[in-house]
Amino acid sequence: MSSDGIFATSVFFTLTIGGNDLGEFTTCSGLGAQVEVESYAEGGNNGFSWQLPGRITWSHITLTRAVTADTAKIARWLDEIVHRVEPKDGEIAALRPDLSRIVSWQVLGIVPVRWQGPSFDPAGSQAAVETLEIAHAGLRPS
Repeated sequence: MSSDGIFATSVFFTLTIGGNDLGEFTTCSGLGAQVEVESYAEGGNNGFSWQLPGRITWSHITLTRAVTADTAKIARWLDEIVHRVEPKDGEIAALRPDLSRIVSWQVLGIVPVRWQGPSFDPAGSQAAVETLEIAHAGLRPS
């Protein structure tokens, strides 16, 4: 439960990269970081080892959604960067159905990793889904 006593249910996510609104997504995974830690044993001190922080690595972020008119926004964005990939800052925001913001992150230096378009199977009854995976240079609360 959040601090205001309301559960964050039916959350969706918006993605903006370099001022381009890429629309709404139903899932967002991979918001995370890992710090490399080096253990250093100091001579004469047998009780513990120093844990020295090193580099931080950021997980790729994966967003998915059913195919909508917003799918064309990703196609246009990919078309813009096909000749020259230039990292751009953006934002991911988690929103409630009433569009009130739950939390948001500034995402630094975004570059595309993978876009997976929908598979259309007339024999199946599943919704057509697309997936966008991005790499980045860091997250900040916004």
